[in-house]
Amino acid sequence: MHMKKVLIIGAGPAGLTAAYELLKKSQEHEVVVLEESGVFGGISRTVNHKGNRMDMGGHRFFSKMQEVNNWWEKLLPMQGAPAKDDIMLGRNVPLAPSGADPETEDAVMLTRHRVSRILFDSKFYDYPVSLKKETLLNMGFLNMMKVGFSYLRSVFHKLPETNLENFYINRFGRKLYEMFFEYYTENLWGRHPSEIDASWGAQRVKGLSISAVFKDVLEKIFKKKNRKIETSLIEEFKYPKLGPGQLWDIAAEKVREMGGTIITDAKVVSLNRSARGTITSLAYEKDGTRTEIAGDIVISSMPIKDLVLGMNDVSADIARIARGLPYRDYMTLGVLVKHLALKNKTALKTVAGIVPDCWVYVQDRNVKMGRFQIYNNWSPYMVRDLEHTVWLGLEYFVNEGDNLWTMGEADFSAFGIGEMVRLGLVESADDVLDTHLERVKKAYPAYFDTYAEMDTLRDWLSGIENLYCVGRNGQHRYNNIDHSMMTSFETVRNILSGSTDKSNVWNVNTEKEYHEGK
Repeated sequence: MHMKKVLIIGAGPAGLTAAYELLKKSQEHEVVVLEESGVFGGISRTVNHKGNRMDMGGHRFFSKMQEVNNWWEKLLPMQGAPAKDDIMLGRNVPLAPSGADPETEDAVMLTRHRVSRILFDSKFYDYPVSLKKETLLNMGFLNMMKVGFSYLRSVFHKLPETNLENFYINRFGRKLYEMFFEYYTENLWGRHPSEIDASWGAQRVKGLSISAVFKDVLEKIFKKKNRKIETSLIEEFKYPKLGPGQLWDIAAEKVREMGGTIITDAKVVSLNRSARGTITSLAYEKDGTRTEIAGDIVISSMPIKDLVLGMNDVSADIARIARGLPYRDYMTLGVLVKHLALKNKTALKTVAGIVPDCWVYVQDRNVKMGRFQIYNNWSPYMVRDLEHTVWLGLEYFVNEGDNLWTMGEADFSAFGIGEMVRLGLVESADDVLDTHLERVKKAYPAYFDTYAEMDTLRDWLSGIENLYCVGRNGQHRYNNIDHSMMTSFETVRNILSGSTDKSNVWNVNTEKEYHEGK
């Protein structure tokens, strides 16, 4: 029996899911995973800095797809006993009958309460914007009237959805768009929303609009059974005890146990295509040495730009589209503080009375910070001293090589702390105990420039019979973890059934029903 050799590029959620699934479901495939860095999980890795853990971007584990939920639970059993902060606050959380105890075991998935708000004009607003008394008080009567009338106008006067700006205005009205979406989006992408493809909004705002908010409020009031909740309104999510990277460390361990090979610090630099167009081998660099490895099937989660430009015999037009695909890079500054100056005015109890948010969107034109995370609220085990310190992640969206990206760590720390003081997160720089900086290249595939010609590139890639593109960067699509995993589930189904039609892999997270239905 000829063993087929499968080369998997990238050990993030998509790459490791593909490796795990293939080894679990087939005895006929030899699996080799090549990972450019020394860690697992891609952007959903966890960084441990002196016992305080950072999550690159905040990863909620939430899915309407049972196959994904089952997979997570197989690797990390749900909590069967309360977590440290649940105990301290006497909080009731859903517990699994034969689940794990987070106080004594590390391999456990916690159930967390989602709180994310917008900091605008030094006041907190719910994200997504809700119709609560606080919202009305924060906005003031005049602004509220402007928001209402501008929304009504958008109901009767729809703009063509040719870009992201019009997409938002159609759903929220111009006034709310200008308050809560315009600057944040421009800060996130480095482009004005009028230059960005509307499909990004469709993917991230998943059916959310003012009418969806009204409907949700009414259904809550009238206690409607089996309410259909938009993805952006989910109030609970799962989270690994030690951060998202924990799940991928376990997945990598299982892949190795099942006989898979994982080579870390291995950067794929070229792929060889035969005369008939299939990929026969690839080359990677590790410790300054270049190694060529042959394979029968390639599953790629590396950025499409690098994948295509690393191949031979690529037409000028295809190379042009790939070269023009844009990305946004990411920096996060971990900041350990004695206490936050922000007051918890919510009814939610927290350890040491800190604000209850997991993350906060910063809508402030006076700072560059896009979001900040409060790791204490993601998992109490992410912070070494939960009772006496607050561990934050300040998030910045940048372009590799720009003035923020090239700043030294000491300068960037001073810059970030300065912004914290300006936003009123801390009273002064003296409240800061420690900082740690992380940079992530190509964190976000972006939806402008040659992205408009993505279909041409997708058709060309699909024509390479033994190549499958999976995951966020592998498909140049801003997927959540569950959708990245689904691209790998579909890929493995195709490999095992011998199907050469890859539309099922590319269609994950495109049709509306994929999000809504379970």
